[in-house]
Amino acid sequence: MTHLAEGDKAPDFKTKDQNGNVVSLKDFLGKKVVLYFYPEDDTPTCTIEACNLRDNYTALKKAGLVVLGVSPDDKKKHKKFEEKYNLPFTLLEDPDKKIIDKYGVWGEKNMYGRKYMGLFRTTFLIDEQGVIIKVFKKPKSKIHSEEILKALS
Repeated sequence: MTHLAEGDKAPDFKTKDQNGNVVSLKDFLGKKVVLYFYPEDDTPTCTIEACNLRDNYTALKKAGLVVLGVSPDDKKKHKKFEEKYNLPFTLLEDPDKKIIDKYGVWGEKNMYGRKYMGLFRTTFLIDEQGVIIKVFKKPKSKIHSEEILKALS
């Protein structure tokens, strides 16, 4: 589970989005960022979370938030996910898990007694100066936008 906490500087990164554009966290200095990590495109819980963010995107934008999703999937898979569910936000590829490692969201998981390595669904709310103001270690996928907006108020 992540070693990062509220008040820590959010680690910078550089990667490509679903359209092949190079994106860096420092591109968003001066804006509040929702950096959400999820295991895989087009899986049930990840889709519920992405669609909740999509359905509440206007409210998130109105609150001054930029939404960035990160998973180990590549830009091609992200593009299919974006198009299939009409996602209005940026999806970032991290097949080498460099960003995932910087944020400490990869580790041993246990499901039904089976241990395996995987991504811990985690969201970081980052302020305009690049400082983490909230960490959601187990976001509720069906109401994640509401959790984020409540944390801002």
